[in-house]
Amino acid sequence: MTTEMTQPALDDRRWKALAVCLTAGFISLLDVSIVNVALPSMERGLGASEATQSWVVSGYALAFGLALAPAGRLGDLRGRRQALLFGLAVFTAASVACGLAAGPTWLVVCRLVQGAAAGVVAPQTSGLIQQMFQGAERARAFGFHGSVVAVSTAVGPLAGGLLIHAFGTADGWRWVFFVNVPIGVAALVAGNRLLPRFPVPDIRREKFDPFGVLLLGTGVLALLLPLVQEQQWQGRAKWLLIPVAALLLGAFWAWERAQGRQGKAPLVDLGLFSLRSFTLGALISLMFFAGLTTIFFVLSLFLQNTAGYSALAAGVTILPFAAASAVGAAIGGRLVMRYGRSLVVIGLSGVALGLLGVVVAVQLVPGDGVGWAMVLPLVIGGIGSGLTVSPNTTLTLTLVP
Repeated sequence: MTTEMTQPALDDRRWKALAVCLTAGFISLLDVSIVNVALPSMERGLGASEATQSWVVSGYALAFGLALAPAGRLGDLRGRRQALLFGLAVFTAASVACGLAAGPTWLVVCRLVQGAAAGVVAPQTSGLIQQMFQGAERARAFGFHGSVVAVSTAVGPLAGGLLIHAFGTADGWRWVFFVNVPIGVAALVAGNRLLPRFPVPDIRREKFDPFGVLLLGTGVLALLLPLVQEQQWQGRAKWLLIPVAALLLGAFWAWERAQGRQGKAPLVDLGLFSLRSFTLGALISLMFFAGLTTIFFVLSLFLQNTAGYSALAAGVTILPFAAASAVGAAIGGRLVMRYGRSLVVIGLSGVALGLLGVVVAVQLVPGDGVGWAMVLPLVIGGIGSGLTVSPNTTLTLTLVP
């Protein structure tokens, strides 16, 4: 049984524990994009409609986002080690269920569970890094974390393409989910041995704030549903959910402030938003990842359905972005403490320039030659992505206790 770690023992094992955290984060973020190239295979092998395909992609992200705040609180109350192992176990089991899906509804439901489990994993990885490292070592650890975040999303199409090429277009989509299983099991075994058990403070005695969870969950759901269902829900009535979402999220904000004034532990510590570095960093992360995942989804479909690429060729085409992201994140992790936010600005500029180059390539180069025309823009965008994600994460959490 794992005991609470003394500082010397923690010093010896924390880099190994970091590897476990990064592995868990990798497979949970990989599944954001790995399914993109598998959608035609799902249509062929499972009879998945466009609506089902939309939910396979968007449902994962929706459940992921809904779980983040409650999962962060769960880590505060029960310990990040326990929460990470729980989320990873559910994610691995849901991956098995997705791969065994006998019909579209089964697949969508299991995909929602998988996304929620990934949302449990995500805040624990950054929280454990925050607990295990200090100062320059924390910046270095978040540099590794940024590399994994940048690469996992971009390498998904390549991994999916390889699996479909190996196992066929009819059933290859199942292995997009099965591939998580051995990685997840290995991470669970290693995590049980290596992840430190930090003392849980007295906050554990506080309640979970279920009303806050309800307000936040319904508010986020009302905000995202009309976006996810834009093509399936006809008419303009769906957009009425946006003001409903604003009211619910406003009520959540007021409720959390009241909880704080009464001396109770809120679901979200609103005091963090008084830190300019945290607020700015969180906003950048929200916009960056919302845009990036959508771009790779659209690009994967364009390469297969319009340019005539196979799933594997589409994944290989996007590979330069992933490789360049890893390089950019490694550089960003080393330079962030010296250059600060200016490094993030440079990174975002690189992403914008690279994406503009991709748009130009699509417009000017016809047929299957478009992949070669995208290489340089994808490299520029990938380096920019690495210089954005890693430094922004470090700077966002610098002043967070």
